[in-house]
Amino acid sequence: MDEVVVVGQIARDLVLVVDEVPDAGGTAPVRERREVLGGKGANIAVGLAQLGAPVALVGVVGDDDVGERLIARAAADGIATGAVVRRPDQETGLIVDVVADGWRYLEHLPDDLLLREEDLPVDLIEGAAAVVVQLQQPPEVALKAARAARGRVVLDGAPERLRAELLECADVVRADHREAELLTGWTIKTADDAVNAARELMPKELVAFAVDDVGNVFVWDGGELVVPLGDVEVVDTTGGGDAFVAALTFALTRGDGPEDAARLAVEASGATVTHPGGRPELTGR
Repeated sequence: MDEVVVVGQIARDLVLVVDEVPDAGGTAPVRERREVLGGKGANIAVGLAQLGAPVALVGVVGDDDVGERLIARAAADGIATGAVVRRPDQETGLIVDVVADGWRYLEHLPDDLLLREEDLPVDLIEGAAAVVVQLQQPPEVALKAARAARGRVVLDGAPERLRAELLECADVVRADHREAELLTGWTIKTADDAVNAARELMPKELVAFAVDDVGNVFVWDGGELVVPLGDVEVVDTTGGGDAFVAALTFALTRGDGPEDAARLAVEASGATVTHPGGRPELTGR
């Protein structure tokens, strides 16, 4: 299988599981604690590596000990890290995920930890079979990466600007419910709404939209598929979308058709939301 490049966010992910979040001035014991490689870009890369894809990660960490440890962790996960930028005089990004009755995020992801155009390894991107562009990066950077790609371009999310230009480059578009509405201008309440909204982006190899309380909708030239929400016990939705993108990209890159790719993506997402934190656990799928 040819290499996949993921362009996206890298952070230290601190997951704290508590029985309840205390009020101001209160205290609560932590029942479970995890500190892992995180951030949407890294999560996608980890999922791809677990599924068996050769994968390289393009993102930014600080020049601190945490950044060094995260790069080492990614390498141990089987991810090529030569294109990870060490930003001078910066602390590596931090995401604190507090899991109680649902989840709450605390994030320290300053602008200096976003990619810049000069950070992009154009030769690496040009040579990839697929490039996943995670759209929490500046739109100009995302667009440069998408335009440099010669293989399949997978867009994840909704950009603040340059929407038309980015969509023009995309072969595959994945968005959650809110992002799908931003991308298309539609108000999405049902699966039919999502299908019609996705059709607005055609022609594409595949468009995948999540619909809150319904499931996932997939549209491609000549077909569509609605996969309802499964009956898994949801512990923490963090990382579910990242695992979805990883599995979808993996399946399409190895040659699966849209229906098989869709079902693997939904299965991967369902497996990830059953445990605290965003790190996928897709080995053996």
